[in-house]
Amino acid sequence: MRTTLDIDEKLLEEVLKLTGEKSKSRAVCKAVEEYIRRKRIEELRQMAGTVDLVDNWYELRHMEPR
Repeated sequence: MRTTLDIDEKLLEEVLKLTGEKSKSRAVCKAVEEYIRRKRIEELRQMAGTVDLVDNWYELRHMEPR
């Protein structure tokens, strides 16, 4: 998708340098993907200890196949 953005030139140069990409578009996409990845990891970490799992592996293992 083509989009026009006003990005600080110093930030863009830093993104190009850190990602190792030659294309500005690819560098920005990579930076956005990494941002989303980190946010999702942060959300998962905040959920730690909030999900109650039931350990019933023995029952599942000995169930009759359908």
